[in-house]
Amino acid sequence: MTGARAAVEGTSTEVWHRGSTPASTIGPWLPEGALGASLAEGLIRVESALTTAVGSEHPFVREAAGHLMSAGGKRFRPMLALLAAQLGNPQAPEVIRAAVVCELTHLATLYHDDVMDEAVVRRGAPSANSRWTNSIAILTGDLLFARASDLLADLGPDAVRIQAQTFERLVTGQIKETVGAQPGDDPIAHYLDVLADKTGSLVATSARFGASFAGVEETLVQALTAFGEEVGVAFQISDDLLDIVSQDGASGKLPGTDLREGIATLPALFALAGNDPAEARLRELVAAPISDDADHAEALTLLRSSRSLARANEVLAQYADRARVRLDEIPAGDVRDALSALCDYVVTRTS
Repeated sequence: MTGARAAVEGTSTEVWHRGSTPASTIGPWLPEGALGASLAEGLIRVESALTTAVGSEHPFVREAAGHLMSAGGKRFRPMLALLAAQLGNPQAPEVIRAAVVCELTHLATLYHDDVMDEAVVRRGAPSANSRWTNSIAILTGDLLFARASDLLADLGPDAVRIQAQTFERLVTGQIKETVGAQPGDDPIAHYLDVLADKTGSLVATSARFGASFAGVEETLVQALTAFGEEVGVAFQISDDLLDIVSQDGASGKLPGTDLREGIATLPALFALAGNDPAEARLRELVAAPISDDADHAEALTLLRSSRSLARANEVLAQYADRARVRLDEIPAGDVRDALSALCDYVVTRTS
C-alpha cells in the first residue's frame, strides 16, 4: 500500500478526535447540529489523509510537497464533496478518497500557476517558486498529480475518465488564459470561459465525486455537478474581486496583485470595454501591468469606487443565483440549506 493510499485507509475515528480541527476557513456558511458535526469530522479525515499523501521519506520532497498544504486553504473542494455525499452514504470509504484526490489536484495546479504567474506569495506565505525555484515548483506539482492519480486508481475506470476530462479542462483553461482573447473574441466571455475551465470544472467534479461515491441517485448527481460548476465560477470571481477590495491582504496575497501582473480580471475588463468618461483614467492605468507604486494605488482607489466593479459584482450575483437554481432538484433539508448558504457566502465573503 502506497503512502497516499495508506493516508485514506489508515484514518480512523480514534484519529479524528485527538483535538484536531478542520482546515477549512469557510465557516460562516457551515451548518450547526448533526450535519455540521459530520462535515467537521469528514474534514478532519481529509486533512489527516492529505498530510500523509504529501509525505515522503526524503525530507526536502516532504517539505516542498507539504508547503502549500501547511500554508492553509479553504478546502473548498473536499468540503463540497463531503456535503454532496450527505445526500447518500457519507461514510462510504470512497468519499474521503475522492475528496483528497480533488484537493491534491487543486494544490498541484497552484504550484504550476505560481510559476506561470511569477507569483511570490500564496496563502500568505512565500510561493514554492520564490522560496526555491521554478523547477522545484513544477516538479512538486507533478508529484502531487501523481499522488492524486495513485488514489484515483482505486476508484474505478469511470472516476479515472472523469478526472482525465477534468484535467483536460484545467489545462485548456490555463492555455486559453495564457494565450488571451483572440481578435474578434469578447474578452469578458473569454474570461468567464477560462474560469469555468480552470475553477468550475474541478469544483463540479468534487461535487460529482462526493455524490456518486455516496450512492446518490443520478439525477441528483447531475444537479450537484451543475451546481458545482456555477458556484465554482462564482467563487473565482469572488477571489478576483477580493484582490481589489481587500485592504489587508485577507485574500492570501497582496492587494492588487493582479493589477501589478497585468492580469485583467472582470472589473478591469468592464472598464476596458467601456467608454465612460469617468473611467478614462482607470482604463489608461489597467491597460498594462502596473509597476509604479503611485499608479498602482491610484488604480486600486479608482477600481474600488468604479461602476465597473459594481458590474462585476452583478455578474458574481448572477452566477450565485444560477447555482441556487440548480438546487431546485435537491430535496429540501439541511443539505440544500447549506448549499444555498454557500451561494450567499460567495457573494458576501471578505476572505
